[in-house]
Amino acid sequence: MILSIQGIRFHYPGRPVLEEISFAVEKGEMLAIMGTNGTGKTTLLKCLNRILTPAAGTVFIGDKPVSSLSRNALAQKIGYVEQQRSGSRVTVFNTVLLGRRPHIRWDITHNDMEIASQALETLGLSEFALRYLDELSGGELQKVIIARALAQEPEILLMDEPTSSLDLKNQLEVLSLVRQISRERGIATVVAMHDLNLALRFADRFILLKDKTTYAAGGLEVMTPENIESVYAVPVMIAAHNGSRVVIPL
Repeated sequence: MILSIQGIRFHYPGRPVLEEISFAVEKGEMLAIMGTNGTGKTTLLKCLNRILTPAAGTVFIGDKPVSSLSRNALAQKIGYVEQQRSGSRVTVFNTVLLGRRPHIRWDITHNDMEIASQALETLGLSEFALRYLDELSGGELQKVIIARALAQEPEILLMDEPTSSLDLKNQLEVLSLVRQISRERGIATVVAMHDLNLALRFADRFILLKDKTTYAAGGLEVMTPENIESVYAVPVMIAAHNGSRVVIPL
């Protein structure tokens, strides 16, 4: 396992959020973390990359706890796509090039420039390279942030609601690309998301959070109408269509 989490607990002052969370992710695998608003999905992602420090438990990359890694070494291992934020007066290319910062020792190299350009091309953003972030739509900006994370060449990719500002076409394109890149490059991808049907379409494994802990975890076998209703308090049925499962609220 490239990423493993053992017994993570996290409390905000006076408010427990996560209790005894454990799971593991293999190279090339996409794991979807799901649950209602306020169940700690974003908090869990931030514990994985040490933005937040858990009250208990350990996060391992391979056999090394992340607490033993320097910030720069950790940034070489983990790419993070945060939730949508506003743009700034920085060009798209320079934003993506920032993803190379953990790898730069003295100065930007031709290889760094090529990797940034390739990340833009992968996300279909080459024509936007010289545009400023504050000139982009929400969906375009989100793609830039994903390209920046890919430019890090991470072993692990954490994504917090990466398709929340994308239209249907771009949702499918982006998640399809991320899954393809994850498998081809052996990147372990952990995605916090709300859309159950996108999760069923693209993820390999699933974690359902409820009452501050893991309610169910595993493959497609845990995505049952009973589990979904218990977590989301909405009765559903699951239908098969063209080889995919579809969640239908009743």
